[in-house]
This record gives sequence, structure tokens and C-alpha cells, in this order.
Amino acid sequence: MNVFEIPTKLHDEKRQGEAYAPVGQESALFQKKFYIESYGCQMNFSDSEIVASILHQEGFGATRQFEEASLILLNTCSIREKAEQTIRKRLTEFRKIKEQKPDLLIGVLGCMAERLKTKLLEEEKLVDIVVGPDAYRSLPALITEAETGQKAVNVLLSREETYADISPVRIDSNGVTAFVSIMRGCNNMCSFCVVPFTRGRERSRSANSIIEEIKDLVNKGFREVTLLGQNVDSYYWYDETNNTTVNFAQLLEKVALLHPLLRVRFSTSHPKDITDEVLHTIAKYKNICNYIHLPIQSGNTRILQLMNRTYSREWYLAKVDRIKEIIPDCAISTDIITGFCTETEEEHNDTLSAMEYAQYDYAYMFFYSERPGTLAARRFTDDVPEEVKKRRLQEIINLQNELSKKSNEKDIGKTFEVLIEGESKKDATFWKGRNSQNKMLVFPKAHYQLKPGEYVNVHVQNATQATLIGEIVA
Repeated sequence: MNVFEIPTKLHDEKRQGEAYAPVGQESALFQKKFYIESYGCQMNFSDSEIVASILHQEGFGATRQFEEASLILLNTCSIREKAEQTIRKRLTEFRKIKEQKPDLLIGVLGCMAERLKTKLLEEEKLVDIVVGPDAYRSLPALITEAETGQKAVNVLLSREETYADISPVRIDSNGVTAFVSIMRGCNNMCSFCVVPFTRGRERSRSANSIIEEIKDLVNKGFREVTLLGQNVDSYYWYDETNNTTVNFAQLLEKVALLHPLLRVRFSTSHPKDITDEVLHTIAKYKNICNYIHLPIQSGNTRILQLMNRTYSREWYLAKVDRIKEIIPDCAISTDIITGFCTETEEEHNDTLSAMEYAQYDYAYMFFYSERPGTLAARRFTDDVPEEVKKRRLQEIINLQNELSKKSNEKDIGKTFEVLIEGESKKDATFWKGRNSQNKMLVFPKAHYQLKPGEYVNVHVQNATQATLIGEIVA
């Protein structure tokens, strides 16, 4: 039998464009319905939960059937050109539906909103509402405005907005794992990235509001939270009431101490900000998972400088060494961009050798696509031919496939504590769940009376490139 599961990741290709309705919500109770599709990273999916909460308070019920909706929303991503092309195509399809249903409102949320507001509203006339990531509170007013036939837009970025007081409506939740946004925006200004321009500057949520949200999740039976941010390690909150500060290591500890059965993950880290204090905190608490997503982007120092990554190849690899020294069984994943401006074959080979050195457990790999408005678009020429980019990307993928398989094969014969997340999609007689290292395990239910949210020890008997396969042991 072939049992195959993809590990959960920050940017999950399987989820792109999926439409969700909040679990447990009786859609029939609402006269007005909204339909929302989310694209991009987990931050966008988390934002859709905030939007769902705001609309819910305004009397809108979610639906998975866009034909039922009076409001269609696309929560968008501008990270890669392919994502924007996909969303434009989807908008064109919904625009055709509007020709038969004139009262239907179509809105664009998120990262494409600020960047393409003029094109979407005036030139292409694809949408009625455009809302940036910091303006979701204004959605009800914008909907009212759009219902009068006016185009409604709010893409203002904020230095304060964190949506700390809004309790997200968990979308399509398994009731076991949840994502909690701890900060918004980014200050890093990587030359290839549009996020600082679409999501604004970094600002951290109140630690008190984060703890209260997670306490509520624990009380509802959730057993794992992932702390989210564009750069979680730079989390820093000043408590004016008590004249104290909370950094990321201290926040991690506060969350870990909430409940011994609550697992804690986080994403994403910038190598320059993940401190020894964070690493020692992970090592100290069993319920903080031994897994770090540490984007390298390139293994060549010159390219890293052009990317404005603020570290060298040698510095990054020394950070990998430090992680493995303090947390010996820590799994490390990464992001890689190949074919960046002026990248040579030798520099590409440096990325391959860095991958070999770091021995990544898995990676998210792309070839460079120029994003308008970024520093790279203004300063550099995108001069690596696409066929060269694709060939280099394939070499990176092939190597990572080998590394992932090798990593998983090393786990054969080991026993891991696994949090059951649900049934395997391939076989309902199997459970699926992840270990501390974020590796997916599948295993027969056998005669054990277990349910999602429970922990179980699983002995690994076999492995594929993406999955560990085992059986429950006492």
C-alpha cells in the first residue's frame, strides 16, 4: 500500500485558492453569504480567519458555494508572478458571473490590493472593493459603499494595527492545530520581496492578547499552535502598564508554560534574529517543537548581498551549526530562490553545496521572478534566462529530494511521540500526525481507541521522501 502525505508548510501549494467556511457555523441562519478564497502563505489564511470574524459580526455567513454568495472575496498574494496570474484569471471568471448577477460584489484583499488597486478598480474593472492587509476593520463600511455602486478602497498601511482584539473564526479547522498571528509586517527589505511594501513595518501584538487567544484554543481542545509572523524572531512588545518588555524567547516560554500537552511551533525565522536565547528556550521545553524554518535563499555571499539578506554564506552555516549544537535532534527546513539577478553557474553550485552542508529535512524552492516595486526591480536586471532558472531549480529540487529521503530513512527504527491530527487522506484505517520535527507520520489505527488531539508513540518501519510510516507502540 502506498501511503503518502505532504508535510504542513508555510506556503502550502495544495491549499492555494481553496474556499473554506468556518466550521460549525450554521450558514442557513444568515441571509447574507460571503465566499472567500485564500492564496499565498499561512499569514493570508490566518488573515482570512480575521476577515471571517469581522463579517460574521456584520451578519454575513460563510459559504463554500460561490453561487450562493452576495460577496466574493479573494485574499491575494504578490510574492510570485504565478500567484498573481492565477488570481487575475479567477477574477475574470467571477466577473463573468457578475454579468448574470449584477448585485454581486467582488473584492480583493491582501497583498495584491495595494500594489494593483488602480488596475483592478479602474483599468480592468474586475472588482468593486479593494482592501489592504491593515484595513480589514473597514470592510463593513466599504461593502455598504460598494452596494451603492461606488468603487470602495482602503489600502492604507498602519504602524499599529495587529487585530489583537479580534477573535479569529477558525476556518476548516481540524480542532487540533491552529495558527496564531503574533506580529505583522516586515522591516528586512530583502531586495526580491514585496512584503514590506504590501504589509508595512513590523509591529508586535500584545503578549497578553496572544496568551488569552491561546488559552481559549486550549480550552476548546486544541493541542498545537503555530506562532506566525513574517519574522517571528524579531517579536518585541513593550508592556506600558508594567514597564516591562517581552521578546520572542520570553513569549515562547510563556506559551509553553500554558499547558504541558500544548505543542508550540513558529514560523518564519530570519537567520539574523534567531538568538541563542531562543534556541536554549526550545531546548528547555519538551513541548516546543524541535523544528526551525530557516530560509537561506542563496548559498553564495555575493548573491546574498544583492538580496540584502544581511548575512554571508559562512555566517548562515555557522548558525546551522549552532542550532544543531544546542538542539541536536532539531529538523531544519529552508527557502531557496535560484536564478537571482546575475547569478553565475559557480554561485548556483554554492547553493547546492550549502544544501549539502546543512542537510535540510525539506525545502521550499522557487526560481526568481521579478516583482514590480521591489528594490531588485529598481536596481538590477533580471538577466538569467528562464530556461537556465528552470534547469537550476530542477537541480536544487533533485538534491533536496535526496536529502529529504535520506533524512527520513535515518528515522527508520526510531520511535516518536506523535500528535494525531486526523485520518490519512489515502486510507481511513490509518491515522496521520506529526512529530516534534514536523515530519508527517501515518500509521494503522489497529485496535486502539484513539481520536484526533491525542498523543501516541509510533515506531517507524518505513519511509518515503515525504512521509514516515509506522505502527503504534505501547
